[in-house]
Amino acid sequence: MTLLYFAWVRQRLGRSEERIVLPPEVTTVRELTEWLRTRDGNYSDVFSNEKRLRVAVNQDHANWDAAVTDNDEVAFFPPVTGG
Repeated sequence: MTLLYFAWVRQRLGRSEERIVLPPEVTTVRELTEWLRTRDGNYSDVFSNEKRLRVAVNQDHANWDAAVTDNDEVAFFPPVTGG
C-alpha cells in the first residue's frame, strides 16, 4: 500500500509518502488509521481525530468505512476551504 500525506499531516510525520505492507486484519480506512496510531506518537497525534482529516482511496474521496487493500493508494489531507 502507498500512503500519501499532505499539508500539516506531511509536516507532522516528516514525510510525504511511504509504502507499507497492510496487516491482514486491516480492511477499512478507519482500521488503517487505528493501526497507524500504534506506530509512534506522531502518528498517534495525526490520526487521533477523524474530523481533522479527509481521505482519498485511489484518488477518489472516501469515507472512514471505505474498504482498503494492499494494492491501494490512500491519501490523507486536511479539509480544504475556499476563498
